[in-house]
Amino acid sequence: QAQLVESGGGLVQAGGSLRLSCAASGRTSSSAVMGWFRQAPGKEREFVAVVSAPGRSTYYADSVKGRFTISRDKNTVTLQMNSLKPEDTAIYYCTARSNRLVISALGRSDLYEFWGQGTQVTVSS
Repeated sequence: QAQLVESGGGLVQAGGSLRLSCAASGRTSSSAVMGWFRQAPGKEREFVAVVSAPGRSTYYADSVKGRFTISRDKNTVTLQMNSLKPEDTAIYYCTARSNRLVISALGRSDLYEFWGQGTQVTVSS
């Protein structure tokens, strides 16, 4: 059974840090692409960051570059979030895709096969 389970969300003050983790099992454990999207109230789901096998290349949304770091170790993908801002408040979803994607398509949520249940991140001002 394919499964992605997120952990690590919570409430933090602006300027603080949080670390999200996502454990993959079943079919998702061999995914070529794994990463994170987020969705704020009243907004569409948006790309945050992904790590793409086999070279473990990483890609980030412009809004999080320099503040967030994504990494992957075997079946776990981690998102270290520093210098958090109130606009980072959202539900963060772990995602995975079996096959590789061209760089220009990495931000398309409809191309990812597997999704976690989401974890809430709230940044207070």
